[in-house]
Amino acid sequence: MGGTPQAVEEEIRKLPLFKTEEAKGKVAFSLFSSSILVGICLIWAYRLSNLPTAGDRGRWLWIGMFFAELGFGFYWILTQALRWNLVRYYPLKFNLSQSSYKLPGVDIFVCTADPTVEPPTLVINTVLSAMSLNHPTEKLSVYISDDGGSQLTFYALLEASRFSKLWIPFCKKFNVEPRSPDAYFTHYFDLHEHTADAQQRLFIKEQYEDMIKRIEAVINKDSVPEELKNQHKGFSEWDSNVTKQNHQPIVQIIIDGRDTNAVDSDGCRLPTLVYMAREKRPDCLHHFKAGAMNALIRVSSEISNSAIILNLDCDMYANNADSIKEALCFFMDEERGHQIAFVQHPQKYNNITKNDLYGNSSPVLNKVELPGVGGYGSALYCGTGCFHRRTSLCGTKCSEEHKGLWNSETRKDDNRMVHELEEASKVLASCGFEKGTQWGKEIGLIYGCPVEDVVTGLAIQCRGWKSVYYNPDNTAFIGVAPPTLDIALVQFTRWSDGLFQIFLSKYCPFIYGHNKIKLGAQMGYCVYLLWAPSSLPLLYYAIALPFSLFQGIPLFPDIRSRWFIPFAYVFVSKNIYSLAEALIFGSTFKAWWNLQRMWVHRRTTSFFFAFIDCIVRQLGLSQTTFTLTAKVVTDDVSKMYQQEIMDFGSTSTMFTVISTLAMLNLFSLIGVVVKVFMGGLECKDMEKLVSQVVLCGLMVTVNGPVYEALFLRKDEGSIPGSVMFKSIVLASLACLIPL
Repeated sequence: MGGTPQAVEEEIRKLPLFKTEEAKGKVAFSLFSSSILVGICLIWAYRLSNLPTAGDRGRWLWIGMFFAELGFGFYWILTQALRWNLVRYYPLKFNLSQSSYKLPGVDIFVCTADPTVEPPTLVINTVLSAMSLNHPTEKLSVYISDDGGSQLTFYALLEASRFSKLWIPFCKKFNVEPRSPDAYFTHYFDLHEHTADAQQRLFIKEQYEDMIKRIEAVINKDSVPEELKNQHKGFSEWDSNVTKQNHQPIVQIIIDGRDTNAVDSDGCRLPTLVYMAREKRPDCLHHFKAGAMNALIRVSSEISNSAIILNLDCDMYANNADSIKEALCFFMDEERGHQIAFVQHPQKYNNITKNDLYGNSSPVLNKVELPGVGGYGSALYCGTGCFHRRTSLCGTKCSEEHKGLWNSETRKDDNRMVHELEEASKVLASCGFEKGTQWGKEIGLIYGCPVEDVVTGLAIQCRGWKSVYYNPDNTAFIGVAPPTLDIALVQFTRWSDGLFQIFLSKYCPFIYGHNKIKLGAQMGYCVYLLWAPSSLPLLYYAIALPFSLFQGIPLFPDIRSRWFIPFAYVFVSKNIYSLAEALIFGSTFKAWWNLQRMWVHRRTTSFFFAFIDCIVRQLGLSQTTFTLTAKVVTDDVSKMYQQEIMDFGSTSTMFTVISTLAMLNLFSLIGVVVKVFMGGLECKDMEKLVSQVVLCGLMVTVNGPVYEALFLRKDEGSIPGSVMFKSIVLASLACLIPL
């Protein structure tokens, strides 16, 4: 590369900072997909052409089957959009390092809401991991939003700020990954290593453990001792009138990144660290996490105003030290970077069992489906592990004006004293600030929906922005998956409720996104937005098939009929493809089977309850609520999870539904076997019921852990007697209903 230095620099700037690769096998997949579509159409044709006449036994069951299969078919068509345009993104970090562009500042947001459900020791590990990422510390700021307004969390953050003076230089000296102290010392620290470096590692470990002991001692007392309160002015914000739902705005700059005396043990500058508890009043709507994020956007604009924002859940620590640098490759690309609003990373977890008992981390979801939506430039914003361009969050439209702004981007130059910045920021975190503004509508995260992240991402894309779904080999961020079935199902209830709410609102992708995002992206969004109503076809199948089998009513063609072929082809080929896809992308057969079980449980409980809740809300009979999922469980529950034993130890209504459906299918299967052996069912009649026997048999097999929990297990995870009694009674009554 020759020429003047200016010319060389110009050539370097033109080097791409990321590349894309399209998945292979599109033609083969299109042919396969088309064959499935033909089979589905033939199934619909069979239902319509063989509709029982009025008065025939089972006519309404048959009509219900037609609508269920219509639902299955249309939903399957939507899912194909996830595989039509699969694109993978790869950052080119070396090219970025060669460029003379000034790196932009990065503000990292960590949200927590309850110190009981989300322990402060968990939160500070995420904060410490964020503070130690590889980025110039003078351009790095970490903000924590504490919606619990807890002085326990504030105290833990103070302790973390002191420990960061040791942890940050330690991470950078030894290139430590993951950057969470707890994750590193639990999974990667070798206690038996005998080297000079090992002594330093052991020292840092001891310092970390001492800090955790101090924090836990304060948490156990449920109050901060006076001698500790006297060590920082911030504790003066808490008095006897402060409660979780009623307190003034609190903003404390714990580490001022501008202060040349705020240095670590190696004498290097520390990143800025800010604690914020936005104002809460009983008579003011606070809009849950969306409100917290919007307050953080405003407060951070007053203090650091970095061009890039990374938001993390409090349990999702940084694993890849270079995650900021990789994300900047997408934003700073000379040709396409100005179009990108956000870069979303997958949600991965450190507590997934060998066979992913509760289907929390499907490789197909992370490597096929979500990248498939991203292939249209419309990756979903999933609420955590996401890098944002600040201007895109603030309501601006995508334009060429955003091109090449990085060289002029600098950290906010502010000579105000710390207490002046804090007071100015408190105004921005007050309840009344948003009144009469566009916050929550056109600016910031959108209000009124439990999944504020997805609807906000959609609104941003409809303003012309693109988004990237980036799944690096070295996972960027790692969280904690639900370790119990109850928590997992509650989480999916909240998600599916909020997603369906979007579909029924003005933000429906087919309406709001018309001519703004691609049709494939609209369909991809709706795969998730229609989780709730997708429960209805499966729930109907789970009830109608065993009921009709028990009554001896055939709902499928005779196995010798040509009409049987499309049913068999669609069912077998779809499941073989699903299994092959899972195995190719790193899953195991048992993990795939566990995921099939979880989809049955989710659709018949979480999605169905979400569907009911959403419809009731649309009728104005209830309001939106937000349920936090617990991040910690007892040792017994954790042990059960690690042994891959399903936990049913709750009287939840969801477990009653799961048990009842399991018993209904079991009773039906036993009933038909008894009829065969007793001679009550002739061979020709049995041939018409083979499909129902197979499907009911599969449901019984899928529900194997349910029967164990009902009849064989005696531990804490077994199904309570009251749930077992209700399920047996309900299933028995269903079998006795005359038709």
